[in-house]
Amino acid sequence: MKNGKSIAENEKAGLGRKEYEAELKDLQVELCRLQAWVKHEGKRVMIVFEGRDGAGKGGTIKAITERVSPRVFRVIALPAPSDREKSQMYLQRYMQHFPAAGEVVIFDRSWYNRAGVEYVMGFCTDKEHRRFLELCPAVEKYISSNGIMLLKYWLEVSSDEQERRFKARIEDPMRQWKLSPMDLPSRSRWYDYSRARDMMLEATDTDSSPWYIVPSDDKKRARLNCIAHLLKQIPYEKVPTDKVNLPEVSKKHEYDDEATLKGRRFIAEKY
Repeated sequence: MKNGKSIAENEKAGLGRKEYEAELKDLQVELCRLQAWVKHEGKRVMIVFEGRDGAGKGGTIKAITERVSPRVFRVIALPAPSDREKSQMYLQRYMQHFPAAGEVVIFDRSWYNRAGVEYVMGFCTDKEHRRFLELCPAVEKYISSNGIMLLKYWLEVSSDEQERRFKARIEDPMRQWKLSPMDLPSRSRWYDYSRARDMMLEATDTDSSPWYIVPSDDKKRARLNCIAHLLKQIPYEKVPTDKVNLPEVSKKHEYDDEATLKGRRFIAEKY
């Protein structure tokens, strides 16, 4: 909250870059406090991000993780399964990345691939899809009952905004890498993905493991709202820290350590 205004009030007034960055900084401070609490208490947190292509999952995850330690906040974005992984139990390749004590694991897409892209694009059978939707709630209940805090976010982007973002990726050479082989087919099959989303929510939005929907046509507001919500879901407390005193450089074994670099290969200072 800045200047007495809440996120909702800023949204009505129009959220500019300065306001966004100020709000984000406050939230990132809280994420650092959450990190300290997770480490201190040995907690295990798992956050799943799903949504259509172009919904803004990557930017939201970056906003969450850019000021915290990658040793505590681990981001898992698995590629397509190998032939060996295809022969395993479906959840097996995801389970090996589940958090240990003192870790927050963020899945940039997850086992819910089976409910979305695999089902729509025909990478799994209808039977496998039904089986997944049937078993998933029980598996997630088991995860939660073993002490892992599981949060699931679905980023919902409109058809018009997805089209705008895809066109921007096509036209901008710095964004073209974001176009995956699945992006263009996903655009043409918009309503197939909508029906897959609806089936997924119907089967797996449970009291013990609910889905939280994040409207993401406005990326800035989506990031702020998602982080603010995430922080409210975890009962963290500020962990007391010892006062840090920066030690003086010891004069023992002192020598001219800058002179010894003369004649070495320094990069050109163009800026």
